[in-house]
Amino acid sequence: MRHHPDAVMLFAAGFGTRMGELTRNTPKPLLHVGGKTLLDRTLALTEAVSPARTVVNAHYHHQLVVDHLNETSVQVIVEAPDILETGGGLRNALPLLGNGPVFTSNTDAVWRGPNPFQMLRDAWQPDKMDALLLCLPKENAIGHKGKGDFVLSETGQISRGPGVVYSGIQILKTDGLHDISETAFSLNLLWDQIHKRDRLYGLTYPGKWCDVGSPEGITLAEEMLDAPDV
Repeated sequence: MRHHPDAVMLFAAGFGTRMGELTRNTPKPLLHVGGKTLLDRTLALTEAVSPARTVVNAHYHHQLVVDHLNETSVQVIVEAPDILETGGGLRNALPLLGNGPVFTSNTDAVWRGPNPFQMLRDAWQPDKMDALLLCLPKENAIGHKGKGDFVLSETGQISRGPGVVYSGIQILKTDGLHDISETAFSLNLLWDQIHKRDRLYGLTYPGKWCDVGSPEGITLAEEMLDAPDV
């Protein structure tokens, strides 16, 4: 198995309902933050790992996503008639992504600090990991209102519980997707499988990250990007 993943899956199919009027006619990944779309910001970050294949899924206002990426090498897979969620969407894209481990990423966050994809690639150890999730301390997760998603152990393994916040970017082995019977499902199901095998790991991001899930998230992200270096 390859040591480093060479395929990237970006999730861009969601409805963005918390954005209200902003996503009435525009999918959330094409909203602008600091003069660039969220999708373009994420794609720019992937360049650090030089992926051989990049796939974006689309559903809501999917033609706008297709048109936006028309001049690029990125492949768009349209989920129709129904949205497949993260797990189903990733499994649906496997013919384009290949059989090795892949990066997956949401497209509704903005980063300030080291390149998150590069950090994951450098820390990936496929001999002991089936998934490596990039997480943040709650104080560095701007705009995130939850109690955290995982507890990180001293060995780097993670389990469910209030603690660090999942950033939306990971490296994942996809074999277990074929064992799930549902058509539309969350990657949480695959994480649960991996956790039972003690192969679910987390990595702490040292910079800042802003969840752009609501209109105020755009303001918070732009303030984060414009803040002076401490």
